[in-house]
Amino acid sequence: MHSMAPIVLVLLAAVLVVTLCRSLRVPAMLGYLVVGFLAGPGVMRLIPQGEETAFLGEIGIVFMMFTIGLEFSLPKLRAMRQLVFGVGLAQVLATMLLVGLVIGWFSGSPLTSLAIGGALAMSSTAIVSKLLTERLELNQPHGQLAIGVLLFQDIAVVPLLILLPAFASGSDTLWWDLAKAGGKVVVVLALLLFFGQRLVRPWFHLVARQRSGELFMINVLLVTLGVAWLTELSGLSLALGAFVAGMLISETEYRYQVEEDIKPFRDILLGFFFITVGMRLELSILFEHFGVVLLLLALLLPLKLGVVFGLARLFGHRANESMRAALALAQGGEFGFVLLALAMNLKLVPTVMAQAAIAAILMSMLIAPFLILYGDRITRRLIKQDWMLQSLDLHQMLVASMSKSDHVLICGYGRSGQALARLLEAENINMFALDMDPERVREAGEAGDPVVFGDAGKKEVLIAAGLMRAKVVVVTFADTHAAMRILHTVREARPELPVIVRTVDDSDLDTLRQAGADEVVAEVMEGSLMLASQALLEAGVPPSRVLRRIRTVREERYDLFRGFFRGSSDEVESLEDAMVPRLLSVQVCGGAYAIGQPLGALRLDDAGVEVKAIRRQRARRTDFDDSFELQTDDILVLLGTPEQLALAESRILQGE
Repeated sequence: MHSMAPIVLVLLAAVLVVTLCRSLRVPAMLGYLVVGFLAGPGVMRLIPQGEETAFLGEIGIVFMMFTIGLEFSLPKLRAMRQLVFGVGLAQVLATMLLVGLVIGWFSGSPLTSLAIGGALAMSSTAIVSKLLTERLELNQPHGQLAIGVLLFQDIAVVPLLILLPAFASGSDTLWWDLAKAGGKVVVVLALLLFFGQRLVRPWFHLVARQRSGELFMINVLLVTLGVAWLTELSGLSLALGAFVAGMLISETEYRYQVEEDIKPFRDILLGFFFITVGMRLELSILFEHFGVVLLLLALLLPLKLGVVFGLARLFGHRANESMRAALALAQGGEFGFVLLALAMNLKLVPTVMAQAAIAAILMSMLIAPFLILYGDRITRRLIKQDWMLQSLDLHQMLVASMSKSDHVLICGYGRSGQALARLLEAENINMFALDMDPERVREAGEAGDPVVFGDAGKKEVLIAAGLMRAKVVVVTFADTHAAMRILHTVREARPELPVIVRTVDDSDLDTLRQAGADEVVAEVMEGSLMLASQALLEAGVPPSRVLRRIRTVREERYDLFRGFFRGSSDEVESLEDAMVPRLLSVQVCGGAYAIGQPLGALRLDDAGVEVKAIRRQRARRTDFDDSFELQTDDILVLLGTPEQLALAESRILQGE
């Protein structure tokens, strides 16, 4: 009989350590690495280290690469071919050559230098992609550069896995094996990209028409793992197949639904992957051969950083972009473990050196989150030109905005921002926009729109965009965290300036208002208003009365619409969803404490709950106050968060 104790202990350790990391504002993946080290064979031995454990962790990378693929499209991948087959190819070859020369000088074995050079040339797809996604840097120039190199590294693993056994056995058919593998890669990717585009959309249409969330979720898993399995059969990595699957679905209208459905699997399994990585660290190797570990770590971080930076500059990338991409790619990666394991089995690398290389890769992966987290600051210190480039950008932005006065400053130039700009233009009102998508900025700029590339969360960018002369600031993207940064900056510089913020629903209305937003426009609420107004007009209500009603609801800041009754078809999208106010009907059943009590005696307002209505004998009443006495079978309609509603229900039925 299996004991649940190890699993419970690992989960407890994960919750405690990751909570600590969140509190200290340290990347959560460091917590998972520490949990893996503590729970693995090195310390507590709670998790057995084996192929099954490693494979489960690898599935986490599959889902991460799938979500990255959702951000891409085939035209975008074609546009990135210089990054993938230019910088990526050059990085792998240059790193292998330089590392191989150093290792060959120490070991005297070309095969050892090839194996370790190949292992150290790889970077961690999981770490880089996760952190860039979390920090919203995936679509920035340095993020695109890093992802392009990582994609080639995934492809480069295939010939390396063929070369090592061929060299070890002295195979005479090496070039034929490589040609076969290359042909297989081209055929599989061509088939997937050609036929996949034609099959994925109608297949998803068929599944979606069944109107089953469960079936849709199963189908997403089928496509993700199925394409990954097909690429693995052809000799490619699972991660590359998952990336292709995501890219195919990104061309369909189901992209956003798929992205939401896949999140739970991705985050949990990716966390388990980092735990399996932490399990590989052996303190005995680290202490006994510290000099070898330090040498390999020096070959990884400084040398690899220099290689990526130099090649990126050679291919025409700006210094600051090159440095930030180099900092992101300087660490070792998960495929390095695969190559080292194969090299040990083939006896190409001495066990001590292989273990030292594993320790060096692990240490670099522990350092990697900090390099990415503080990449901007490090770049400013190392690249003096970065200040000049930023100053030049700000100067150009300042020049572009100088002609604007009493203008509307738009933060975010997506659909909502562009729609607002067109209405302002129709009214001859000046506007100036900031956006973080370089492609969108380029296209809109060529069309003559006053939009520039810039992070609206930075004070110097807002000032350069004419914050001190603006009439109003509008945040058009529904990102509460980013909106809070903008609000903080605006309130510091110009406390009196009106700020309008867009959000998805009513969950963050109060938070944004407290942060200084004059108006918060909730998409769900506005959609409900439009739907209600059309229904009222069709029902025969005079237009003037409908407009007056809508204006009243807006002036009361959607109070009439706040809260909703939750059903089984409503899915909890995130932890923040638990803080969304909702409605709950509570019946004062026989024996309840509230019978005969005045409403004020229950102190429901102390619990943060608002009584929206009371239903008595099929009549809905809103004309009540604290002295209203409750009777048996009264139904109270309450508004509050789930936690507040639970407390209120307890007071109604059981008292304090």
